[in-house]
Amino acid sequence: MVERHTIETRVGPLAVRVVGDGPTAVLWPSLFMDERSWERLVPTLSGDRRLVVVNGPGHGASGDPGRRYSLRDCAAAAGQVLDRLEVGGAVDWVGNAWGGHVGLRFAADQPQRCRSLVTLGSPVAALSRPERLHTYPLLVVHAVFGSIELVLSGVTKVLLSAHTRAHDPEAVELVRDSLRQADRRMLRNAVISISLGREDLTGLLPEIATPTLMVTGSDHVGFTPAQAEAAAHRMRDGRAAVAPDAAYLVPLEAPTTTSALIREFWARCAADRAAT
Repeated sequence: MVERHTIETRVGPLAVRVVGDGPTAVLWPSLFMDERSWERLVPTLSGDRRLVVVNGPGHGASGDPGRRYSLRDCAAAAGQVLDRLEVGGAVDWVGNAWGGHVGLRFAADQPQRCRSLVTLGSPVAALSRPERLHTYPLLVVHAVFGSIELVLSGVTKVLLSAHTRAHDPEAVELVRDSLRQADRRMLRNAVISISLGREDLTGLLPEIATPTLMVTGSDHVGFTPAQAEAAAHRMRDGRAAVAPDAAYLVPLEAPTTTSALIREFWARCAADRAAT
């Protein structure tokens, strides 16, 4: 059975879909993407978990607060979603890019509510100068002209690997359609708040005790496999893995590998808990 909710939070009304049975897992997608970016994982993960699939503020059917917001605001909003759904225990968090950043903040701020954490293509450093120089022009063009071809192709090239762009037209079209459907003002607010305003999370990593798996794409230039390994080593209980032929959108580009990595990680965490 699928449930749909619109839940008022500090980052605006969030559209949430609930599917599956079992312990609760929260899925939060990447910037620019709505809940559809998880569809290739939902059939397998929903067999193990009750999935709470969140559309981030300004994405999908979600609204936004009409002001700038932070990762900490998003993490607090996730707690409000769980309260509204009457989820009392700890959850497994799975976040793609932005969703991984929110997950790191959620695990730090509400450790009692986070049983395990999986980040997918989530750089821990703040946006670099080259990344900012690439983002600003696209943001200006989008603000004036909307989702024209320059914006669609520019964002697609960043989010998807060359392999995905060449061999997976369905994934390419999903990225483009998510951009076309996004509200121009709210998407701009999200990019400024969450991308351009992203905090450096490197110093937060040693504070997080939650078992964490950091997955990145082999072609992710903003968070290379070596960078993911280094970030995981800074954590108390962190490990890293690589999804082949993927960039930012790991769950969309490499769903079979991603699903296997997540389920193996969940099983390992359960075994560790049983052994203590």
